[in-house]
Amino acid sequence: MSRRLIEKSTLSAKGLLANAKDQFKKIAEPLVGNQGKAREISIADCCMSALAMFKLKFPSLLQFDSQKEEKPIKANIKNLFKVSRVPCDTYMRERLDDINPRDLRSPFKSIFAKLQRGKVLEKYKFLNGKLLMLNDGTGYFSSSKIHCDNCCTKNHKNGSITHIPQVSVES
Repeated sequence: MSRRLIEKSTLSAKGLLANAKDQFKKIAEPLVGNQGKAREISIADCCMSALAMFKLKFPSLLQFDSQKEEKPIKANIKNLFKVSRVPCDTYMRERLDDINPRDLRSPFKSIFAKLQRGKVLEKYKFLNGKLLMLNDGTGYFSSSKIHCDNCCTKNHKNGSITHIPQVSVES
């Protein structure tokens, strides 16, 4: 098998998703309660389930939760996203809330680096060599409570605040 063929397979959807899963496995598993028991479903499976929800274009966690057992969706989640156990919507929210948003930069950077090395990003160069990219998911969800430094903040006339996650690609 030639080097070129091996390189291309790491840039395929399966290769990039496997890379994401490997990176998600590096996120520390928070322990539960004072007994320090591990959680039922791994952080990696929760993150990959969330990624599957975005990439399979579900409009909500609830719809993803209600359709995740349908045969073609279940097969994609298992075979493409390599998820052993898909969490319910509430459990996924709870688990993802435990993750420091900075821990999610590593998977993004790893995938970005692979695309850069494979020259996949060359065709997206735009004005002054800047990259023009669209990625599903930014601005898709919002919260009045949960936020990080990268969130956009929307101040409403009634005094409430909505936080909208944004992607920051700075090093």
